[in-house]
Amino acid sequence: MNTNDTNKMAAHSMIDHIFKDLLPAKGMSERPEQIRLSHRMLDAMLDGGIALCNAGTGIGKTFAYLAAATVASRYGAERGPILISTSSIALQKAVQTEYLPRLSCTLLADGMIEKPLLSVISKGKSHYVCDDRLDRRLRKVNFQKKDLEAANALRSLRRKLDMDSIAHLSGYDRERVCVPQLCDCDRQTCRYQRFLKRCDTDRYLFQICNHNLLLADAIHRSQGKRPIFPEYGIVIVDEAHKLPEAAREMFGVTLSAKDIQSLIDQLRTERYLLAADALETTAGPLLRKLREPREETEPLDGYLRLLTAPARSLPIIERQVGGLLTAQGRRQLEDVGNAVSLFSGQETDMIFYTAEDGEGGTMLCATISDLTERMRQVLWRPECSFVLASGTLAVGEDFHRFRAQAGIPEDRVTESVSLSPFDYQRNCLLYLPAFPSQCGKDHPEAYYDALADEIAELIRAAWGHTLVLFTSYAAMSAIRDKLRERELPFPLFTLGRNATHVTEQFRQTPGAVLLATGAAWEGFDFPGDCVSLLVIPRLPFAYPDALKEREREQYGSLRQFIQSVAVPEMQIKLRQGFGRAIRTETDTCVIAILDERAGCGRRYSDAVREALPEMRTTGSLREVTKFLRERKPEGYFEVCA
Repeated sequence: MNTNDTNKMAAHSMIDHIFKDLLPAKGMSERPEQIRLSHRMLDAMLDGGIALCNAGTGIGKTFAYLAAATVASRYGAERGPILISTSSIALQKAVQTEYLPRLSCTLLADGMIEKPLLSVISKGKSHYVCDDRLDRRLRKVNFQKKDLEAANALRSLRRKLDMDSIAHLSGYDRERVCVPQLCDCDRQTCRYQRFLKRCDTDRYLFQICNHNLLLADAIHRSQGKRPIFPEYGIVIVDEAHKLPEAAREMFGVTLSAKDIQSLIDQLRTERYLLAADALETTAGPLLRKLREPREETEPLDGYLRLLTAPARSLPIIERQVGGLLTAQGRRQLEDVGNAVSLFSGQETDMIFYTAEDGEGGTMLCATISDLTERMRQVLWRPECSFVLASGTLAVGEDFHRFRAQAGIPEDRVTESVSLSPFDYQRNCLLYLPAFPSQCGKDHPEAYYDALADEIAELIRAAWGHTLVLFTSYAAMSAIRDKLRERELPFPLFTLGRNATHVTEQFRQTPGAVLLATGAAWEGFDFPGDCVSLLVIPRLPFAYPDALKEREREQYGSLRQFIQSVAVPEMQIKLRQGFGRAIRTETDTCVIAILDERAGCGRRYSDAVREALPEMRTTGSLREVTKFLRERKPEGYFEVCA
């Protein structure tokens, strides 16, 4: 047996030791699926492979890949730090402050490692403080007139580099003290520059970032530019289903209300008030529309028509003040001007569409037509191992849709599906009523009345504790108004721009009802009895847009496109929505799908069953009530205040 085989056997033995001996001794239950998953991840890391891991809720995929990566760093070749990419700041923090410290303490106590497992979170420049800009801002602010919490938050940046760690910091202050895109500071005392130098050492075994930064580093390397991260050999992509979406943005151009408003504010800061007023006036209608929630049925043309006025004013502003602006101001003016020009002209080699902007509004997007080929060329470097993990990479055991979207090469790929250990048969009930069809476009009011009646009955059965996930803002608004007319005795919330505040209110209000759409399909978790009823009025098929139309051209028929693209995407989104309610082993929930196409023997019945875990199914509201009465604890059905 050669050295490589010996090391590999030792590495796998260490995985068993971690999950069968060490972690159970610390109170973590032994999960066979988690152990098998970690072994598969380790194989990919040691062999230079690409592992696609569809891990069900409750598997413990984070510990699985952290343990595998730690072991690989000991038994594999010296390949620098391990890069972990996620799509959310919350998960980045959890990896750094919860998962890694627990694993590190366990391994240190056993003598498996000699020093703690350290990590650093790397973000874009806009998340960090520029000392020079902070000094100027502190000298300029009138603290006697400023809100006390916001003032204290601004002062605290003297001690904190990462602005995400500061509560109550205003968005206005953030924009004025963050590190600019054109950062050429070479001061020895600059905290941001010292932070970058510290990151570029072997101090940290784990470098944690988001998908955008991972892609930016890959682009830099492909273009011969200075990389963002030190040389690495292992990449872990958590929440990997978000990677194609991030790539569309990275390989393209976006324009949001925030981009335009930031330029207006910058012009005012630099005292070019006439230019700021002119842009605010001409871009006003576009700003108002972009700040509205994205409606998938809204045609792109409605936004593009509003670009005409700012497209005329921006070149004038450029001629008048462009040469007088600071480097930051010139960069902002150039970026917004180029974006407006691009969307106004709509070059044929780009695909134009809309997306949610992350703040409850809409942004205009343009991406390259050969996105998957570009990802194949840039991201999947042969000298790196990749582990991609998510609960929604596959439909059943089929990874075809994700592989196509991400441009993953055919060779060196392994696929695995790890089923959730949760007892869905006992804890979940799927309600598929014989609900009438949508009545077509001719009778929308009749449909919404019938839908509101059905949802109201379900809410009464669940005693509130309900999340309703819509596929459009129009439907959500219509049902909200009709539910209010029915005067249900349960607090009713609607998810809008202030999403974080609303969801927190919902969690803290017993028996509440939340109506939501957009990012709520996968962006929020509601464990416990907060959501005991999940209602999905319509199957989440994507509305046709330019991206889908371009993809449709690759298929011989509409039927092939629907089966290969539309249905798998619907299944993945349906699974994501289902995951909002069932987050722990003890959660119990009714899932009500009020789309006639999902019913037994109907067009998408099999697709729905394939997307969801196996669970009992009923078409009886009485069975729904019985299930909840049997599963919910004493006090659940108390009258809401």
